[in-house]
Amino acid sequence: MTTVSIKDGKNRFPALVREAEGGKVVTVTRNGQPVCEIVPLKKRGGIDWEAGERFLRARGISDPFPYIAPDFDDPLPEDFLLKPLPKARPRRK
Repeated sequence: MTTVSIKDGKNRFPALVREAEGGKVVTVTRNGQPVCEIVPLKKRGGIDWEAGERFLRARGISDPFPYIAPDFDDPLPEDFLLKPLPKARPRRK
């Protein structure tokens, strides 16, 4: 870990960024007190499928979706979609 003052860091900023790109953490100080860090960014990716499988295995889950109804993705009946919502009952105090 590298420590640098604000004044020194201002003059060496490109070199400090290169250090962070290399995986090092650079601490910036003011009057000897740390105020911030320049850190390498974590690469963003998609879904970590392996982590999901490890999570399920650790909990003994072999099939996260044991049953899916055959009509799961069928369109809803038209009368269901056109049915009015029930009226709200007044609340008792």
